[in-house]
Amino acid sequence: MTTVIPIRPLDTPGRSRPRHTPKGRQVAPEARARIEVLCSGLAPRADLLIEHLHRLQDAEGALRHGHLAALAERLRLSQVEVFEVASFYHHFEIVDDSAAVPDTVVRVCTSLSCAMAGGETLLADLQGALAGDASVRAQAAPCIGQCHVAPAACVGQRQLPHASVAGVQELLARGETGPRHLPMPAPSDFRQLRRLLSGDIDADQVLAELKASNLRGLGGAGFPAWRKWETVRAQPGPRHMVVNIDEGEVGTFKDWQVLGSAQAGAPQMLEGLLVAAQVVGIEHVWIYLRDEYHDLRGLLARELGALDSKLRSLIAQHTGYTPPRIELRRGAGAYICGEESALIESVEGRRGLPRLKPPIVALHGVFGRPTLAHNPETLWWLPEILARGGAWLAGQGLRGRSGLRRFSVSGRVKQPGVHLAPAGVTLRELVDDYAGGMAEGHTLYGYLPGGASGGILPASLADVPLDFDTLAEHGAFIGSMAVVVMGQHDTARGAALNLMQFFEHESCGQCTPCRAGTTKAVQLMQAPEWDAPLLGELSQVMRDASICGLGQAAPNPVDSVLRFFPHEVSA
Repeated sequence: MTTVIPIRPLDTPGRSRPRHTPKGRQVAPEARARIEVLCSGLAPRADLLIEHLHRLQDAEGALRHGHLAALAERLRLSQVEVFEVASFYHHFEIVDDSAAVPDTVVRVCTSLSCAMAGGETLLADLQGALAGDASVRAQAAPCIGQCHVAPAACVGQRQLPHASVAGVQELLARGETGPRHLPMPAPSDFRQLRRLLSGDIDADQVLAELKASNLRGLGGAGFPAWRKWETVRAQPGPRHMVVNIDEGEVGTFKDWQVLGSAQAGAPQMLEGLLVAAQVVGIEHVWIYLRDEYHDLRGLLARELGALDSKLRSLIAQHTGYTPPRIELRRGAGAYICGEESALIESVEGRRGLPRLKPPIVALHGVFGRPTLAHNPETLWWLPEILARGGAWLAGQGLRGRSGLRRFSVSGRVKQPGVHLAPAGVTLRELVDDYAGGMAEGHTLYGYLPGGASGGILPASLADVPLDFDTLAEHGAFIGSMAVVVMGQHDTARGAALNLMQFFEHESCGQCTPCRAGTTKAVQLMQAPEWDAPLLGELSQVMRDASICGLGQAAPNPVDSVLRFFPHEVSA
């Protein structure tokens, strides 16, 4: 017996009609046209997604839903891919199509150095003074790399040192919300690169000098530079390089100082970059710059433009020389992108989520190719090493240490700033001989030897040499050499809470130990009396189970308070 199944007509209730449009938000013609105008000249590549988002944010003051849909269409990405990247980075703001946005956002730093200088009071006063003005909004921001001129703020894209309500209002009244114009540094003749190209020295000799100098990565990890070069050089091409200028560590500003220096700062870094590329066989370089350094971005763009003509001359003089392709990329306000694998994810146009990486992440770098990752100061030292000899740099340290170090010094000192000192200098020597001594009315109480994650040490340890591998027995490390000096009116407990709030804000959220652990730690640290056993247990879990260094190092300030400042556990 045959069963006949009746076919329901299309207009029968409950029957879906065929779709005439695809699912999801539809792209309006005006949004498509706007995207084409704003993104003109920018290649429609997925790895340039963050650059596209910056074009929109800069022009519109925010990212509108309709524009994001049109951008997804332009880049041949799903709308969810675009949205998840746009919502990950702090400097992007997503709003409805009809939402009103302020003309200017004032970001006031409330991280440790600026908080010690009154940053939180400045923010409250500024919000009160600007109340009722819809054209401007003042909000808190994590470290903006101006710790030596605290309190600091960003008025639009204009960094304001020693910020005040009057100073902010003056910039707003004059409409000076764009980047500061940094003068071009002294040009470099690229002598060491020319020596390499002419055969005066060869790649093996460069590596030998690098080994003799004992130059280590100066972004925080301190990995021997020559070992990075040899590891990547031994891999099949194409090989890549990333220059990590995303110094978001609280208290750190040395890279900004190095590159913005009038004494061949950026040109010398670029020469070191080209020498490294020639020796290692690099084909493509990405310079990744933190977004708060708007003025430095303009300087580097001008330097790269000038570099093009210089490279054309070198190509004409040295047959067979093929310089690497260099791209300047802009961060978007994510401290996590200072972590090497997260930075690589960001360069590829994705969220800055750290990778579960093998022992040498460089072998699985940008677009899966071997990648040499360097801090700009490391590259800056290379022409100096080749000009003076590796043994010269190695012999500059104290107490058996090797080399020179740039310390970012802020807090309760008379002369905050970047100070070049021998490796192995002590905190007491650094303050007294380089930073002008303690600020008036302050005596040394404690200090951060390595920024937010390097721990907090008491004044009794002010004579310990400051360098890689010298602070481990005290539960601290030198990291990026960001030294924040505390006086007797400061508390280690208050500093640790400020730092943990920074880590909570900057956690990428990928792993539970870091995401939930920083939040729980902030809650516990706000209690009148700390639950020391529970904080100790939480610290151990975060160290053992977090994916990357952020979660693993975030408990360091807490552990330092419990170990060296137990009298502060009770408020």
